Amino acid sequence: MFGDMMGMMGKLKETQQKVEATKKRLDTVTLEEKSNDNLLAVTITANRQIKKIAIDDRLLEDKEQLEDYLIMTLNKAIQNATSVNEAELAAVAKEGMPNIPGMDSLFK
Repeated sequence: MFGDMMGMMGKLKETQQKVEATKKRLDTVTLEEKSNDNLLAVTITANRQIKKIAIDDRLLEDKEQLEDYLIMTLNKAIQNATSVNEAELAAVAKEGMPNIPGMDSLFK
């Protein structure tokens, strides 16, 4: 029994290391979100760090419109990045979890 516990602890530590490596890798995964008319584009990492915002000159003429575009496009970008982030981390965590009945439903 003690050996099983040590094996499980080792597996959990290994999983923790994989999660940390995945977090670092997600810093390099970039997603691009554009407004419906392509006047605004946002590049974001899967760890939700904004890397670039490209604004068409036509949006600079109307401050309120630009603000609306930024809010909508940034929110979509953050939502997509969060989905990728959560899916990647859940996959790594699920892979490293011991087979405990009922636990698999937590990672769906």
